[in-house]
Amino acid sequence: MSKRFRHFVIVGKTASADQWAGFMMIAALIFALLSVNSPLKSAYDVFHHTKVAVSFGDFILHKSLVFWINEGLMAFFFLSVTLEIKREILEGHLSGARKILLPAFAAIGGIVVPAAIYLFINRNSPELIHGWAIPTATDIALSLGILSLLGKQVPLELKLFLAALAIFDDLGGILIIALFYGSQMTVSHLFFSLLGIFALFVLNRFGVSRASLYIVTGIFLWLTFQESGIHPTIAGVAVGLALPLRLNLPRPNIPLLFVEQGLHFWVAFIIVPLFAFFNAGIVLDDMSIKNLGSPPALAIVVGLVLGKPVGIIIFAWLAHIFGFSTLGEDVNWRQMIGVALLGGMGFTMALFFNSLAFSGNGILEIGRIAILAGSLVSGAAGFFWLRFNLPQS
Repeated sequence: MSKRFRHFVIVGKTASADQWAGFMMIAALIFALLSVNSPLKSAYDVFHHTKVAVSFGDFILHKSLVFWINEGLMAFFFLSVTLEIKREILEGHLSGARKILLPAFAAIGGIVVPAAIYLFINRNSPELIHGWAIPTATDIALSLGILSLLGKQVPLELKLFLAALAIFDDLGGILIIALFYGSQMTVSHLFFSLLGIFALFVLNRFGVSRASLYIVTGIFLWLTFQESGIHPTIAGVAVGLALPLRLNLPRPNIPLLFVEQGLHFWVAFIIVPLFAFFNAGIVLDDMSIKNLGSPPALAIVVGLVLGKPVGIIIFAWLAHIFGFSTLGEDVNWRQMIGVALLGGMGFTMALFFNSLAFSGNGILEIGRIAILAGSLVSGAAGFFWLRFNLPQS
């Protein structure tokens, strides 16, 4: 089987999986909207804030259910994302420099431009500045799911570009969380966090192949991050970076591949839809022109609908002009504009950034409304643009 054909098979399966994952996420979104806009709202609110406690000896962590979804289960989401990024860079279709640079530059533009738009619109509101990362995200499941609806007329290179763009976008999101969304650090607990990181380094350095040891260490690291002020979901990133790929073992037994394959179903079909359900409960009466025209909502919508595609295209064009990378033979710039428009679908990560920036704040609801509106407009615009600019079968 040729390398190109293997890529086609892999991408075809990924597109199908992402399409179904996207449907699951949309179903969770609709269920959440129906719940909060019906007599079920009180039950939704009670369920949302139900307290769940985890104890170990004298240690007790007593938090709401939404905390365990957003801070706990989403650590596995970031573990899955990190494993995908690592595998693609080490041996996937991002393993060559010229393959990496086009989507990498595009992802940088897709982060910088919408962030700049958000900061400009809210430049006189210090309480809103913290939400600058919200319009920088691209939802890989939804964007690839929409692209897959266009069928076989989508060139392989276009699918690969969007997948790589979303991967680098997630990497940028991970860095943003690590650098900008931690709380004040507690030095006494930070020592134990460093101990957990060192343990992961030792496991990797000595080629330990038992994935369970990495996961247990990651749970310890999550607890120490939670107490030390580092955002706990970064524990998933640390475990993903530590899990080895290049070991002299049968492929199914390699720790990185074993964990990635084991997590895929749970992340795509359980964790992400649960996150959507718990974070997309928008009261539709609030979707007024007044709210959508408010500075934070306007900045998010404009950032997603215009900032993302403009940043993606300009930076991809610069990479092409300066010879860092080139377009695929079957792809043109009109088609790239369509993919860039799909890049404005920022649902999962955008909601996550929104919860980090405006937790316990009345702006949280406005942010959700803007994310939903911006993602819907971006998805529709990308679909119809590509529908008329792809080769007709």
